[in-house]
Amino acid sequence: MKSINKFLTDSFEKYHAELPGNRDERVMNLRREGIRFFIENGFPSKEFEQRRDCPLDQRLDGEYQFQLTPDPYRPIKEIFRCKIHNIGTNLFSLLNGWYLHANNPLTVMPNGMIIGSIFSAMERYPDLVFPYLAKQEFNKSNTLTALNQAFFNDGLFIYIPDSLTIDQPVQLVSLIETQQKLWVQNRNLIILGKNASLSFVHCNDSIQREKSFINNVTEICLEEGALLNYCKMENKDADSLLVDHVIVHQKTHSKMVSNAITFNAGYVRNMFHVNLNEPYSDVRLNGLYLVDKKQVVDNHVYINHAAPDCNSSQLYKGILDDEAYAHFNGHILVAKDSQRTTAFQTNRNITLTDEAKITTKPFLEIYADDVQCSHGATVGQLDEEAMFYLRSRGICERNARMLLMYAFANEVVSFVNIINLKNRLNELIQRRLRGELTLCDQCVLHCSDRKDFSFEIDMSKI
Repeated sequence: MKSINKFLTDSFEKYHAELPGNRDERVMNLRREGIRFFIENGFPSKEFEQRRDCPLDQRLDGEYQFQLTPDPYRPIKEIFRCKIHNIGTNLFSLLNGWYLHANNPLTVMPNGMIIGSIFSAMERYPDLVFPYLAKQEFNKSNTLTALNQAFFNDGLFIYIPDSLTIDQPVQLVSLIETQQKLWVQNRNLIILGKNASLSFVHCNDSIQREKSFINNVTEICLEEGALLNYCKMENKDADSLLVDHVIVHQKTHSKMVSNAITFNAGYVRNMFHVNLNEPYSDVRLNGLYLVDKKQVVDNHVYINHAAPDCNSSQLYKGILDDEAYAHFNGHILVAKDSQRTTAFQTNRNITLTDEAKITTKPFLEIYADDVQCSHGATVGQLDEEAMFYLRSRGICERNARMLLMYAFANEVVSFVNIINLKNRLNELIQRRLRGELTLCDQCVLHCSDRKDFSFEIDMSKI
């Protein structure tokens, strides 16, 4: 592990003066704090990983490049032809870690909404950005967030003023298009003021097939009464390593609903850390992963009930084929004075082959006595009785399997509040379960001549 640690520490010494914000002492203090913690604790290794059978360090291959300047501007339509963005959203993009724009790195809407490059926001609105930026304390389990704090080169900033409801969803597409082995680290910051409301869609995708390591952090701060509907979708190539941290701070009466869906993954690790800091805050986290071949998806969820009268629920579901591997680690912490807490956690999985592997670890840590908490996990195959029932009504085995898998997956999609997106996700899930949604010349996400398809089962009868 000395090689990757030395590579990163040497890279910081070499490049830190060229990173954005080098003239702002507050930015440089954040960077120095991050690299100091990383040097003390190092890159996560097999000895300290929560899952020692899928250590991240052993998946790194040689040295990576840091892209210190953005690519020349090109309109997003020339780069990315994904149909998923035709869902009525206000679209923004990051390309190889940099905010994509022609000549306007930060947009201030007439209604007071601010959106654009995080470094442009730091320059124009420092008193708005810095009170919220990088407020999560480090511990030995999140040295990668410290590494991101040391190196982050750009990211998306969103600010919604008090009492403002944004009707049009905001979508961020994070793209990797490179012939180099890139090390990309973005820091996104989303702030919702009192009683503000937003729907946000975050897509991670690849265009070129080249090994890359993406270590992103998205910080979300919800003031009193704020509402955020958050949807994350991942369709990465087999050579990508993606670690995506979402850190949430919620105040009283705030609510967040999250839906994280992984369609393809080389290696994807999703980290959710939610802090329910004040009474009557509420969070619902839903996840779906559909992986095959030798793909790996690793979901870690930590919910800190730090105040009384808060609610949380988790529903994560997965379907694995071939030799795919998935892990779920869910941790709910209920502090001593967090009475009248309600917290539920469920992880359900289906394996389609004997070679597919799933490990799951739901965990409750409770120090209050007036609580309603439960957790559970299941790993199994398709229901044989349900298969028999469908076959007895003239449905062939292939379509019966498809129908059962779709019904299993659709429960998560049902929580998506953007109707156009929900319909598109249903279509993508059908294609994925057929094996048609892959990163190849026939991929619906990346081909210019999309092929029509039919789904033999009438999905309205589910």
